[in-house]
Amino acid sequence: MGTLDNTANLLQLFGEPSRVRLLALLSENELTVNELTHVTELAQSRVSTHLGKLREAGVLRDHRVGGSTFYRFNNGEMPGDARKVWHLVAEGLSDEILDRDRQRCTALLRARQKSARWPDSVAGEMERHYSPGRTWEALGRGLIGLLQLGDVLDAGAGDGATAQLLAPRARSITCVDQSETLIQAANLRLARFGNVRCEIGDLQALSFADASFDQVLAFNVLTHLKTPARGLAEAARVLRPGGTLAVVTLAAHDHLDVTEAFGHVNQGFTPPALRKLLDKNRLDVQQCDITLRERRPPYFQVITAFAVKGRS
Repeated sequence: MGTLDNTANLLQLFGEPSRVRLLALLSENELTVNELTHVTELAQSRVSTHLGKLREAGVLRDHRVGGSTFYRFNNGEMPGDARKVWHLVAEGLSDEILDRDRQRCTALLRARQKSARWPDSVAGEMERHYSPGRTWEALGRGLIGLLQLGDVLDAGAGDGATAQLLAPRARSITCVDQSETLIQAANLRLARFGNVRCEIGDLQALSFADASFDQVLAFNVLTHLKTPARGLAEAARVLRPGGTLAVVTLAAHDHLDVTEAFGHVNQGFTPPALRKLLDKNRLDVQQCDITLRERRPPYFQVITAFAVKGRS
């Protein structure tokens, strides 16, 4: 946790019961000072003081929507020491006061939804809220219709779910995965597409000739590789000049105990480290950033990268 003073300050920050109540609410919902006052039945001045201290510590963040200021948990950007202490506090937290807070909060949110037009109530944060038919999957399927893909290699294709979405927009798709079971499932899923083939293979040692594909997808596969640098080198090798490599992978983390159950053998990357690997393979990196912070513990972060192979 750092110095003795820093440790003492963190313990003091999370050691106040009212602040724990506020954090328990804001870890699940986005609320204003007035709403928090109503739910907790604490004095508004007291709530404001606690929120100010939590915001200064980087535990909370705020933003304005119209004339209201909303507070929420600072999931992705919370200081690491503060995050660890909160996890310890929140783990197994159970109390009648907290249960009553949640009940009042649920009633308040229902009333909020009834009193305002839904689009107005989430202005500036629409992507974080659900409405019927408006999901990330629906958005993704709509955007896929705009694509015009050539010969695609889906490296680490799993059971073919991504290929199923892209097949109507591609000249061809080749699905590769190390798992025979997953390739069998992909063959069943993709049987109706004449432009798709599936085979067992390893991104670290592809069987394809140089410059075989217009696009290579490496979605959620690099953390499964013992030598991800070799996998990226192979992806670059089989790309045609002007072709694009698209990467989705976990950012560096300290939770291998969680990810090992999903077959991960490394702990992700920092954006600079991933960019360096792409640069090493003479790829023009157009983007390599953290694009997603998950909203539930342990708040994994996701890197999205796009890189283009230069024309010789």
